[in-house]
Amino acid sequence: MPQANQPNKSVNKPSRRQFVKTASVAAAAGAAAMSTELPIAHGFHHSVDDTLKVGLIGCGGRGRGAVVNATHADKNIKITALADAFKDKVDETRELLNIDIADFMDVKDDHCFTGFDCYKQLIDTDVDVVLLCSPPFFRPWQMEYAAKKNKHIFCEKPIATDAPGIRRVMEASKKCMENGKSLVSGLCWRYDLGVNATMNQILEEKAIGDITAMEANYLTGELWHRGSKPDWSQMEYQMRNWLYFNWLSGDLIAEQHIHTLDKCLWLMGDEAPVRCYGLGGRQKRIDSKYGNTYDHFATVYEWANGIKAFSHCRQMSGCWSENECNVFGTKGNAHILKHVVDGEMEWRYTDRKRSMYDVEHDQLFKSIRNGEPINNGDYMCKSTMMALMGREASYTGQEILWEEYLTDDAMVGPAPEEWKWGDYDAGPVAIPGGRS
Repeated sequence: MPQANQPNKSVNKPSRRQFVKTASVAAAAGAAAMSTELPIAHGFHHSVDDTLKVGLIGCGGRGRGAVVNATHADKNIKITALADAFKDKVDETRELLNIDIADFMDVKDDHCFTGFDCYKQLIDTDVDVVLLCSPPFFRPWQMEYAAKKNKHIFCEKPIATDAPGIRRVMEASKKCMENGKSLVSGLCWRYDLGVNATMNQILEEKAIGDITAMEANYLTGELWHRGSKPDWSQMEYQMRNWLYFNWLSGDLIAEQHIHTLDKCLWLMGDEAPVRCYGLGGRQKRIDSKYGNTYDHFATVYEWANGIKAFSHCRQMSGCWSENECNVFGTKGNAHILKHVVDGEMEWRYTDRKRSMYDVEHDQLFKSIRNGEPINNGDYMCKSTMMALMGREASYTGQEILWEEYLTDDAMVGPAPEEWKWGDYDAGPVAIPGGRS
């Protein structure tokens, strides 16, 4: 199935305990984290006295945040390696972390890596855990290499920007399972205790009866732009402003809205939709500095049982905003992020809760210490698939079928042998109306 704006062409499904069974924080956190439980494997760090070495790939704000979350989760870790395409980002992150978490930092000069192959250099060190926080396009190769080298992995979302990348991550996920290594996703709402409790009300307690439809909204303001400099090549400009190039980010439906789509997938028992259709475009972010991404999408996903999710995302400042997954049932409605159920049964989540960003790392490091690896590979791949299907449906104006898109061979962005500084044509803004 051809995709719009593509310059180049070049599972093992785990089970998952999805829902909290008790109101206790410990039980909720454990249920939120486990996508699969595996036997104890050799090479795990069972003792709290055994220092775990952590390396960060992708030294932006989210990467620095992930490092801090890791230090909240486990007090006997050391950050020993940093990697990013750009030296200034590595230097900035090293300086900031040496101030914020000095006791956890042990990054020597020869463990600071830059360039397109920086991820291989970092993974080839003696780190135990890698945090993958670089732009999404690069994650399939990074995860593949980390799995091959037998590392535990935390991977931000989305995990790819095209179907070939998703398939690469599926294989890497299976490799992690075979190696007995943990793979934890940055789809952080899966680790939020209030969201888990609300999901339990819907899916276990049947508080709204049978689900009839879902409305998935991520309507928010505009995000950062890093500007440009005369000495930057096109490749450098795009990578420093990666949000606005679909080969790097997957577009906003994948980079941001994936969180809401993932909740729909969760509500459907992690079963994939069979098809989607949609529309989108650029209405406000029309300047060329915004690359080739859209600023709004409206997509519809349909499951085999006929249930539909009506999905909307927008990045426009000065507009009404909502980040919520509204669920409609035969006996009432639920609002996932508000942790509210209305209808025949009234329910509110009122317990205190730990930051979901900390909880996801709590569970990652707990799994390593206990020798009970967890693997989020199944749903992180499916949620990325949903987002990219919605993107392609909107770009082309065509219906996209799950089974067809999963086998699609069109690759966005350059092949690894073409990763280099210089001119790079990211392609035009997609115009719906046909398969180009």
